[in-house]
Amino acid sequence: MRLRKTSVAVAVVVAALSVTACEGDGSSDDAGAAASASTSAEPSAGSGSPSGDGATDSTEGSGDGDGQASASATASVSPSGSPAAPPGDGCRTADLSFSSSGGMAEGEFLINLRNEGSASCSMHGFPGLDLKGKDGTVSAARNSGRSAPTVTLAPGEATNFSLYFPPNSSGGSGVTFTSALVTPPNETHSHKLSLSVNVAAGAGSASRITVTPVGSGK
Repeated sequence: MRLRKTSVAVAVVVAALSVTACEGDGSSDDAGAAASASTSAEPSAGSGSPSGDGATDSTEGSGDGDGQASASATASVSPSGSPAAPPGDGCRTADLSFSSSGGMAEGEFLINLRNEGSASCSMHGFPGLDLKGKDGTVSAARNSGRSAPTVTLAPGEATNFSLYFPPNSSGGSGVTFTSALVTPPNETHSHKLSLSVNVAAGAGSASRITVTPVGSGK
């Protein structure tokens, strides 16, 4: 009888060990499956990056389409150090038309430049501008408060820059200029534009006549 009880006890222990072993194998398989799922998930996170790039390209493409749809749209402007693509050749004076319009406040004119050529062109930097009148000529200084963007003009597109001057509020006749000689950036040829500018007489007025870079006018 004692031997039978011992045999039964041994059988119970063996059965318990078998159950424990089975549970251990199942946990191992679950861990392996989890690791496999984690490994297969990693490439999908990386594949999301090209999708992001594709979305950016799509946005840029729609922007270009909008620019082409409007022939009178303002030129493409990129911050300094980031030229628009494609920039095209430099804009020549002969391919540009010039006009003026009132600025945001008294003492400001906008000088408008439109590409009348058959191909895109670009400008970067400050224009040259000389005010001329019966009393002489004054060359506008550069307004150092504005950075110079790169401006790309498709055929028919326009950009501008600002001319600032101290308006004559002295009550006197002051000094009157009747025209402006405008030279686009990186050009040697100028265009004469009719423009009436009246400033107070005195040496201080001339130093306050300034221009902003092309593409930064309001």
